[in-house]
Amino acid sequence: MVKTPRVTIALRMNKRRLIAPFLRQLGGDPYGLGRAAQSVRSEELVARTQTADKVVQSICPYCAVGCGQKVYVKDEKVIQIEGDPDSPISRGRLCPKGSASEKLVNSPMRETRVKYRRPGGDDWEYISLEQATDMIADRVIKAREETWEEETEEGEALKRTLGIHFLGGATLDSEENYLIKKFFTAAGAVSIENQARI
Repeated sequence: MVKTPRVTIALRMNKRRLIAPFLRQLGGDPYGLGRAAQSVRSEELVARTQTADKVVQSICPYCAVGCGQKVYVKDEKVIQIEGDPDSPISRGRLCPKGSASEKLVNSPMRETRVKYRRPGGDDWEYISLEQATDMIADRVIKAREETWEEETEEGEALKRTLGIHFLGGATLDSEENYLIKKFFTAAGAVSIENQARI
């Protein structure tokens, strides 16, 4: 008799049915939490994290806690996101929102292009990231020029602008915050704040 995969599974099922579950527990799994409780199908299941090509460490994008995440990637696509046990902040734990962040990455409703609505317009249009970046830079430069205060009426140096303000996000790391603070201070901005401190 040639054993096909179906026949092999059927034979294994028959062997498992012959041995009562409580007897399987006596064979080294007294609480019935492991192999004694497994079905034939569950014996062959493989965790999707085992099939990943690489694991990338990341930080959850949601709140100010900054929980560590392990992002499992296969064929350049995110297949699973779990808590990072090496993170001193979250120690492998994620809230329900952080646990579901894989759905955020792979959602068919996720916007991956820049949307822009012109002043007075009633419809959105797609523009390139380069164009959007140039528009932001032009507006920052214009706002700085229009609101620049060189000195007070008494002649005391000010060298500041009250037309540019910055509010940092809570998931920015120390290095990013350092660079942002340095840039906006050099640009003459006075109002520089971070959401995590508020």
